[in-house]
Amino acid sequence: MTTTLRPSEPLQQSADGGRSRTYDICVNSRRVGSVRLATDPSFGPRSAVIEGLRVDEPDRGRGRGTVAALAAEEVLRDWGCRQVQVSVPADAEAALRLVRSLGYTERSRNMVKELPERPPALPSGLEVRPMTEAEFAGWEAEAREAFAQSWISRGVPEDQARAKADASHRELLPQGLATPGTAVSVAVVDGRVVGRVWTGVRELEPGVGGGYVYDVEVVEEHRGKGYGRALMLLAEGVVLGAGERLLGLHVFAGNTPAIRLYESLGYRTTHINSFKPL
Repeated sequence: MTTTLRPSEPLQQSADGGRSRTYDICVNSRRVGSVRLATDPSFGPRSAVIEGLRVDEPDRGRGRGTVAALAAEEVLRDWGCRQVQVSVPADAEAALRLVRSLGYTERSRNMVKELPERPPALPSGLEVRPMTEAEFAGWEAEAREAFAQSWISRGVPEDQARAKADASHRELLPQGLATPGTAVSVAVVDGRVVGRVWTGVRELEPGVGGGYVYDVEVVEEHRGKGYGRALMLLAEGVVLGAGERLLGLHVFAGNTPAIRLYESLGYRTTHINSFKPL
């Protein structure tokens, strides 16, 4: 039997070179599932995403998903893509095994925490205030550069990484500190800034909203003193104050100390994000 992809809609194209299309997964022309392919608008048309690959229940366990994923990669190569990404629910063991068997490498995780009813207590001596406009310009430039470098160090071409960082900050901070639903908080000890945390409100999963930690930073000379944990507790209080009971974040796979911190605070992994060069 032959497994192939058959377009189920016209190719969608954007002015900036982006593409997307949904395909039926077929076995000898019989539909057995579907998959959506798209370029990633954050990284540009050379980076792609495989979304929603699903094989119908009666045809699972026969290698249909593997062949469909390989066929999808061929389509993306024809589009000129040089890298493909997938995001798999953390509890989807069969899908995770498939991704690993096809040579994908874990790049990051999405995590979420159900928040308590009351804000957690902060360490004694830690003062909290909003970031000032005078501080914002320098902080925003540094945060954008650090975000770009985090992708570059994980194999993303520099132009794509910087495009991602620029697009993210334009989207998330269109009005700077006045952006609705956004808070950049500063932690101070003995009159000295020891760290900052940027939070907002967004959709965590389709139909599920909550707070989100976009960036957390402890000033270098104050690291190793527990301020990272304090900033995360501060983020919980800010998000609870905005009326949200879920708090999500994104963490890179190689950042073991951060992952351990988040797990110790009660965060659970919801999705594993992996990539593969094409």
